[in-house]
Amino acid sequence: MATTKINWPKALMPLLKKYKNKKHPLDYGNTYQLLVMVVLSAQSRDDVINKIAPGFFAVWPDMPALATASPEKLFPYLAGVRNFAHKATWLVNIAQQIKADKRIPDTQEELVKLPGIGRKSANVILREMHRPPEGVIVDLHVVRVAPRLGIAKDEDPKKIEEKLMKILPADEWDAGMAMSFLGREICLPKPKCEICLMNNVCAYYARLLKKSKQSVK
Repeated sequence: MATTKINWPKALMPLLKKYKNKKHPLDYGNTYQLLVMVVLSAQSRDDVINKIAPGFFAVWPDMPALATASPEKLFPYLAGVRNFAHKATWLVNIAQQIKADKRIPDTQEELVKLPGIGRKSANVILREMHRPPEGVIVDLHVVRVAPRLGIAKDEDPKKIEEKLMKILPADEWDAGMAMSFLGREICLPKPKCEICLMNNVCAYYARLLKKSKQSVK
C-alpha cells in the first residue's frame, strides 16, 4: 500500500466521526480536577488516577486548598502514581502560582509554562475545556497508532504532532485524541486489526495481509 497516496484528512473521517468530542477517560468534574489529573496521569494509567482522585479531591478540593499544602502532605493520596513526589511538587507549585480555579490558563502558551505540563498535557486540557485546538494530542497510544497507519515514520511524539498538524486542517486536529481512543480499544500492542475501522488504509494491516498471502503460496 502506497501510504503517500492516501488522502489522510478524508481517510481519518470515520475515526473522527466515531470519537470526536468523546470525553477523555480521566473522570474529572471540573477544570481544576482536570488539570490535576492530567499532571498525575503522565506515565501512569488513567484508571489509577481515577481511583485515587476522589480521596485526593476530598482533601484538596480546589486551587486555594492545594496552594496551602506541602508536597509531602500530598504523598499519602497518590498511592500507585508513578513519579508521585515530582508530581506533588509540580501540583503545589502550580496552585501557588495560579491561586484560584478561575485563573487556570486556557491557552497552550500559558499552560506549558506551568511545571509538569508539556504540549501533550496542554492539548488535553484545552480539548476538555472545549477551546480551539492549538496542537494535536500525541500520547503513548498515538505514538503506536500513527506509525502503524503509515501517517508517521518514527515514534517521536514531537515529529508525529508536527506531521498531523501539517496534513490535517485545524478543525480535524481532534484526530489525535481519536487515534488515542483507537489505541485504547482496538489498536492495542496486540492489535485487533480485523475489526478496525481503519484497516482499509492501514500500512501495518496491509503488511500483515501480504505476509499471509505469501505464507499460503
